Amino acid sequence: SNSTFFAVNDKPERAREIRYGDDVGGEKDLDSFYIVDLPGFGFAKVPENIRNEWSKLMSDYVQSRKTLKTVFHLIDSRHGSTSEDVKIMKQLGEIMPKNVKYVVVLTKADKNVKGMTKKNEGKVSRDVMESLRETMKENKLGKAPVILSSAESKLGRDDIWRYLKVAAEA
Repeated sequence: SNSTFFAVNDKPERAREIRYGDDVGGEKDLDSFYIVDLPGFGFAKVPENIRNEWSKLMSDYVQSRKTLKTVFHLIDSRHGSTSEDVKIMKQLGEIMPKNVKYVVVLTKADKNVKGMTKKNEGKVSRDVMESLRETMKENKLGKAPVILSSAESKLGRDDIWRYLKVAAEA
């Protein structure tokens, strides 16, 4: 099923919560899974001590979740990695178990295209991609896949579903 798990988050107060998506797959079976949305480090305007709490929460969650299969790191394709994204990559590069897949999803790729067409649904600038790849490499995440995505054009949706399916079947 390609249902929506989370509504688009346009309220900073919602970015302060751990949110669990609906159980995917109906009845509990071997390939059911949860999507968990951790607090948005970049979106919510919060004091540094709260960001530090979120960082510890993420670290504890990633290290202790035996069933964790994939971490999707969403980054705005218009701007590339922010300083918070770099901190997250550094932290994940240090603590993430080897059996957990790390995937970067560059969001809003359609916003980088004038006159979006079916043939050209989205893109990212060479500078953003080179900087992202270099940052990933510096933080031991260099071989991770990068998916261009767009909620508008649905670009990248099938690729994301493939990673979810692999995680559910693992």
